[in-house]
Amino acid sequence: MDWKLWEPLIEFARKRSLWIVSFCTGCGGIEMPPLMTSRYDLERFGMMPNPAPRMADLFLITGYVTPKTLKRIIITYEMQPDPKYVIAHGSCTINGGIYWDAYNAIKRLDAYIPVDVYIAGCMPRPESVMEGINKMMEMIENGTADSWKRYKENYEWYKKNQDELFGEGWREREAKRWLPWIMDDLKRVEKEREKND
Repeated sequence: MDWKLWEPLIEFARKRSLWIVSFCTGCGGIEMPPLMTSRYDLERFGMMPNPAPRMADLFLITGYVTPKTLKRIIITYEMQPDPKYVIAHGSCTINGGIYWDAYNAIKRLDAYIPVDVYIAGCMPRPESVMEGINKMMEMIENGTADSWKRYKENYEWYKKNQDELFGEGWREREAKRWLPWIMDDLKRVEKEREKND
């Protein structure tokens, strides 16, 4: 069977069933409740918020980004399955916004992970976010939302930028920080299971 014949239908279904994982910092999250609730009702486009990155297609990043939060953004982005799409929401996310001269603000998010759609504004109103999401849906349907492919093709460039900011081996250091906590939690669950048996 030639799957290319089904590609338009697959792209249509993909654009109409996006699961959103959002990373909201500062004032960036303020516009999300009206976007999701009855006034603008984003769910009518087939979109649902989802806290699990492993089941999300769309990564919505709002508010300012610092090196500490950028680590979480990169890890979350890499946990998402392909194809995945990124919307940078607001001027703080795109270029640091009002924090552009702060020592701890990331001025170019797209140097660390690829971005498909930028929504300018401080903060953008829900109407602007909906316009950005409509643009993303068009890009998905016509096949131009391909930043996830660019990330793979230019992974060395992204990794070099990430390593320059965090130092080489930062992923391993982050994993070592969390490993004792995960192991303690596993031991606790095992003890509870033994207790119940």
